[in-house]
Amino acid sequence: MEELILVDSQNVVLGTAPKDLCHDGEGILHRAFSIFVFNSKMELLLQKRAAGKRLWPGYWSNSCCSHPGLNESMLSATTRRLDQELGIKGFRISELYRFEYQASYLDLGSENELCSVLICRSDDDLAINPAEVAAIRWVNMSDLEVEIENHPEQFTHWFKLEVKQLVSTYLQQIRRMYS
Repeated sequence: MEELILVDSQNVVLGTAPKDLCHDGEGILHRAFSIFVFNSKMELLLQKRAAGKRLWPGYWSNSCCSHPGLNESMLSATTRRLDQELGIKGFRISELYRFEYQASYLDLGSENELCSVLICRSDDDLAINPAEVAAIRWVNMSDLEVEIENHPEQFTHWFKLEVKQLVSTYLQQIRRMYS
């Protein structure tokens, strides 16, 4: 059973707990990360979450998200998950910001995360892991904003929060980093 890192709002480690327990009920605050993979055309890679996911199966979301292991660096955790979920091996990655959120999914559990949001550039050929990812697609940010506005029910809760922050605060920085 995967153990997640329990933290407080200041990211101080409080211990660990099994992943299932961390997502039961209202959830227990734990560390997580969300990665936004951009290609050289400044298109964002979206993933549709696999049908077997406990929370938000079949919803479109950011390129890759997961949890770091205890005593695992963010670089090591993101490298591991990009390879496991998408087959991405060659990339540059940068952390943009961190935020805390809680969101319940039906009566099946909740996310309660202190989430680091990272951006990554990669033009690797992708090899998706069907246990994690049902589908992928590349989209430009302006089309994505329109799609989220018109069909918010198709996207995960955290992804909508992250896109709003990326567009309002970080989009110019991302363009400069990848131009």
